[in-house]
Amino acid sequence: MSLAHIHSFDPIEDKNAEVLILGSMPGRASLAASQYYAHAQNSFWRIISELLQFDPASAYDARTKALKSARIALWDVLQSCTREGSLDARIERDTLIANDFRTFLDTHNRITHVFFNGAKAEDFFKRHVLQNIDSGSISYLRLPSTSPANAAMSFEKKLSAWRIILKSNQQL
Repeated sequence: MSLAHIHSFDPIEDKNAEVLILGSMPGRASLAASQYYAHAQNSFWRIISELLQFDPASAYDARTKALKSARIALWDVLQSCTREGSLDARIERDTLIANDFRTFLDTHNRITHVFFNGAKAEDFFKRHVLQNIDSGSISYLRLPSTSPANAAMSFEKKLSAWRIILKSNQQL
C-alpha cells in the first residue's frame, strides 16, 4: 500500500439541520464510490435506516434525502490528509486539514447536537476544530464507530447506542 493524499466529500446537509454526525475521513471504498460509508461491512447505513425507518438497500440519493428529511447533516472532521489504506491510525498527523466548521455552523445555526462516529472523529475535532468555533450551545457525544474495524462491538449494541440521535432529535 502506498501513501495517498485524499480529500473528503461535501457535507450532506440542508439549512434545517439540527443534528450533525461527524466521521473522520472516508475510507478507500467510500472514496472509490464517492459516497459516505460505502464499505459493505460498515454498519452506518444499516443503523441509520433502522433509526429512520427506510430500506438500507435504497439508492444512495434516497438515503441522503432521508437524512436531510430527519434534519440530520453528515460530514467529516477532516477536509484532507495523507494516509496509507483506510484506517484512521494511518493518517499522517502533520498532513491533516480540518473542514471549515466556523462557516458551516454559522450557516447551520439550528444545529444543537454533534455526534462523532467513533473516537478518532472526536479526537480530531477536539484537537483541530473545537478551539476555533463558538460551541456554547452545542452538545457533543461520541458514539461507537460503525467501521468494520470496530468488530468487537455487536451491531445490536451499536444500534442501541446510536438511538440517542432520535432522542436528541425529538427534543428539538
